Amino acid sequence: MTARPLGRCHGMTKTQRMLAAIALAGAAAGLAAPAASAAPISPLTLPDLPTAAPGMPAGAQPASVQEIGSQLSAGANQLNALMELPNHLAPVIAPVQPLTDLAGGLE
Repeated sequence: MTARPLGRCHGMTKTQRMLAAIALAGAAAGLAAPAASAAPISPLTLPDLPTAAPGMPAGAQPASVQEIGSQLSAGANQLNALMELPNHLAPVIAPVQPLTDLAGGLE
């Protein structure tokens, strides 16, 4: 009989030992999950609105979270319109395009 080092599982590869450890951890987490789910669910609350800094105009502070959302939506719409500007200018630029290409080649 040969002497083997202590602390190793005989007949198991390193991969098998790792899979066994992961399975054991998963089982422990599965047993802990019902206890965690028994906690009461708190209602979803919206964040508090920021307060106005001294010297700010009266209309600068939004009155509600919905107003902030509508302002963000309006800003996103303006940004989208700005991104579409080159597409709207293409008919105006197209007749002059050969001249600008020629001027670029003269540099």
